[in-house]
Amino acid sequence: MLQTISLRDFVIVDQLELDFSAGFTVLTGETGAGKSILLDALSLVLGERADSSQIREGSSRAEISALFQINPELIQSFGQWLDEQGFPLEDHGQSLLLQKNHRK
Repeated sequence: MLQTISLRDFVIVDQLELDFSAGFTVLTGETGAGKSILLDALSLVLGERADSSQIREGSSRAEISALFQINPELIQSFGQWLDEQGFPLEDHGQSLLLQKNHRK
């Protein structure tokens, strides 16, 4: 489950941190409110390729991080594989922090 997402200098966002850890979250808003920007940021931190147009104008790099809470049953299945791939689990295997830094 996604707990938090943080953006810095991504598209039109200077700096933003959203906490999704409590309750049910729904993204709504008018056209241009930024819903797609959040989804694009999440896609990038999960491995999609970035391009320089996603770096905020006037900035040299964009930073995105996402913290996920990991189900204990899943840790046994793929926790070792994540560690071998360079994605160590935090908090004794309860959460996974993914970060993406993109430079022009």
